Amino acid sequence: MRKSLATLLDDFRRLDGEIAVVRYQGNRRRVTTYGELARLAGRFAALLERRGIGNGDRVLVWGENSAEWIAAFHGCLLRGVLAVPLDAHGTSEFALRVAADVKPKLAVGDAALLGQLSSDTDFPRLAFEDWLAELPDEEAGPVAGLSDKTPLEILFTSGTTGDPKGVVLTHGNVLASVGPIEEGARPYMRYERLVHPLRILHTLPLSHVFGQTMGLWIPSILRAELHFESRPAAPRLIQLIKEERVSVLAAVPRVLALLKAHLETIDPGLTKLVERSQKEKIGALRRWWRFRRVHRTFGLKFWAFVSGGGALAGPLEQFWNALGFVLVQGYGMTETTALITLNHPFHVARGTIGKPLAGREVKLGPDGEVLVRGPMISQATWQGGAVKLRDDEWLATGDLAEKQESGELKFLGRKSEVIVTASGMNVHPEDMEAAVEEQPGVAGCAVVAMETAMGPEPCAVLAVRGSGELAEKAVNAANVHLAEFQRIRRWMLWPEPDLPRTSTGKIRRKAVAAWLARVQAASNGHGANGNGARAEAFGASQDWLLALIAQITGETAASVGDEQRLAEDLHLDSLGRVQLAAAIEERLGIVSGSGLLEEVQTLGELRTMVAGGSDGLVESGTVSGALQGATTVSQKARKDGATQSSGGTVAAAEPVRARFVYPEWPWWKPVAWIRMVFIEAVMRPLVWLLANPRTVVRQRPLPREPMLIVANHVTTYDGPLVQYALEGRVRRHVAAAMLGEMLEEYRHWRNPERANGKDSFYLFGPLAYFLVTALFNVFPLPRYRDFQTSFAHAGKAMDRGYNVLVFPEGTRSAAGKLAPFRAGIGLLAKQSGVPVLPVAIRGLGELKTRGRRWFRPGTIEVCVGEPIRFAPEETEAEITARLHGEVERLLEGIGNRDLV
Repeated sequence: MRKSLATLLDDFRRLDGEIAVVRYQGNRRRVTTYGELARLAGRFAALLERRGIGNGDRVLVWGENSAEWIAAFHGCLLRGVLAVPLDAHGTSEFALRVAADVKPKLAVGDAALLGQLSSDTDFPRLAFEDWLAELPDEEAGPVAGLSDKTPLEILFTSGTTGDPKGVVLTHGNVLASVGPIEEGARPYMRYERLVHPLRILHTLPLSHVFGQTMGLWIPSILRAELHFESRPAAPRLIQLIKEERVSVLAAVPRVLALLKAHLETIDPGLTKLVERSQKEKIGALRRWWRFRRVHRTFGLKFWAFVSGGGALAGPLEQFWNALGFVLVQGYGMTETTALITLNHPFHVARGTIGKPLAGREVKLGPDGEVLVRGPMISQATWQGGAVKLRDDEWLATGDLAEKQESGELKFLGRKSEVIVTASGMNVHPEDMEAAVEEQPGVAGCAVVAMETAMGPEPCAVLAVRGSGELAEKAVNAANVHLAEFQRIRRWMLWPEPDLPRTSTGKIRRKAVAAWLARVQAASNGHGANGNGARAEAFGASQDWLLALIAQITGETAASVGDEQRLAEDLHLDSLGRVQLAAAIEERLGIVSGSGLLEEVQTLGELRTMVAGGSDGLVESGTVSGALQGATTVSQKARKDGATQSSGGTVAAAEPVRARFVYPEWPWWKPVAWIRMVFIEAVMRPLVWLLANPRTVVRQRPLPREPMLIVANHVTTYDGPLVQYALEGRVRRHVAAAMLGEMLEEYRHWRNPERANGKDSFYLFGPLAYFLVTALFNVFPLPRYRDFQTSFAHAGKAMDRGYNVLVFPEGTRSAAGKLAPFRAGIGLLAKQSGVPVLPVAIRGLGELKTRGRRWFRPGTIEVCVGEPIRFAPEETEAEITARLHGEVERLLEGIGNRDLV
């Protein structure tokens, strides 16, 4: 048994160069090793020591999951400081209430979140984005006296009402919780080298106790890589699992439901095959072979789900077990330091939450309530600025369960959520909700008590991706599988595509119940009935899609009809569509087909696409089936504005959408070496000989980290001119964004400089494509669609150490006058999180306009500005405007320094 959690840092140092954390942030993939984590934790502990923050003091930790979060937490435990984690999706109001209660000596976290704290707070703040400059070079070790009795953290689990109440956990609580897991894993570690490294895709907040178990304590025990992904969209998760060769997904039941729905969408026959397999008794090998397509989709290394943070519905568990995946679920709560029971990963008892772990005493009360006793139980809470000790020997969990003959517990539901009907029957909402959520098109269901003339009765509130008719079908289908006393006789349709949820995916029942009460009052007490009264009839909510679009465009729509056009009426441009797709993905966990959202023309079509989930649009009413993606609006039609016919159907002038290729072979070392030789031995001498440009450099040396380079665009030769002016180590590592449509023309034997037609055939097109891609490391940046794919490729290039060159005007300037920057550059800069280097090419416009000679004109200048770092709170529009202004000032020669 470890004496304290500080010994985990010794394990970190022992694993030193092995990858500990991979974080997907914006379009970047950021890697941190165990050794780097240990050093960051030691440096943060030294900072706390310098500031006199020590034993018993409190530090707020408020940020997204990251290596910095983990390092800050471990730095606190080294000093005996109580970390106070806050939910990254929580409100600033709640954060301030917690801060007022715990009186922290420091707040550390993401700059955007810390910026929400009022400026009059009396404690300093340190943003992760800036802390490397603040952390001392030396490290501090564990403070004397750390033991299992030392308080570790205060976890606040309160909602939005009442005074915040925190659970105080000690080193001993955590050690008692994870110790049995460490002991149980030891016999299997001899096989770990066969699958090393074990990769865990982690989608849980580290401010949650289950998220900490899977993110702070388990990985080092298993020598695992921890991959952080905060976007729960199923296609994104599956892509990561396959590309990164992930072995285990740690998630809440909500994420597993989204993955199930996605698989059933892309393979409509999967549901029937699963049902047939559940009736048959087949071996693991045959089961794997039957569902080999699903396993190939996830990648052959993936084998297990770890579910926690909420109850897992029986049908959902059966689905994943039928596919041949191991599904481990545990049961616990904050007061028990996460785990009370756990299903053994190699001896899973289906339909249960497993047996109690070693060191835990569990019994059931007279009413079936789970009572727990053991060293993992928190003995103190924090409220009103002080610690309050618990008196009860046994912790009443408030959860109901029944014990199976084999010793496992079967979860029944929350004691406080049991509905006692007017007829005296006890109804467990979880059973009814599971039956409804199993039906196609149901995004969520909450069964809450509704007051009727006869007394309380259960009412199901449904969120569906479709019409009220779909909800009615789901209720009727669910009732077939429910007992008579459980059948749903009252239901309401939630006005948005999903129910309100916590950061761990749990439905906020209190919010749903309060909404239902308001709807009842507005309907004069008639409420919902067996006919399924529609919530929209009571005007329960504003139009969430319009509100989302208004948030992106900054403009309020004049009218709200579904005939409103996204571009002309709602002023949603191409970049706005990218932002809207990201917002819908984050909110609903669905992704439109490749570029599909960019083809939607009206608000009504957008509603239909969202209602269809990842299916996209369907042939229905005024929505054209052409939007399925087989045919799309052509680039020429977009230029001419011919995007709609009189009947509202999207015109498809091109039969096939362009499929842009994003090559990574230019990053291969042999190709990179050839490119370096070409740049130094051919390109630079030619630029000097032909143009003899003067260079003005505002800062030297430039940052050693990857940069985003933005420049004005006048001619085809702008890229070589920019690279000529850069430092050697920078110019030899440049990836340039090039007009995607032009690259596609070359790739398909066409000359982009000529009009379309038979005269556009270009014999050397593919050769030109190959040479420009190899020698200048270009990748496509489409003019009209698929920006996010291009941005993701740019992020990969930066991860490889390349500086990305972009011409944000999106076109060549005829007279050299700087055109407005496309708003996409602001989004790219924000997602990349790297310094942005403005560059201006002067003199080319005059040569082009006057038709003067190009050979050594003596008037071309390349001015390299100072790298700019943008604050996280700056918007895409602000970044775009600032970059345009910087390049414009360079063009005008404002503030020039000596030539370098």
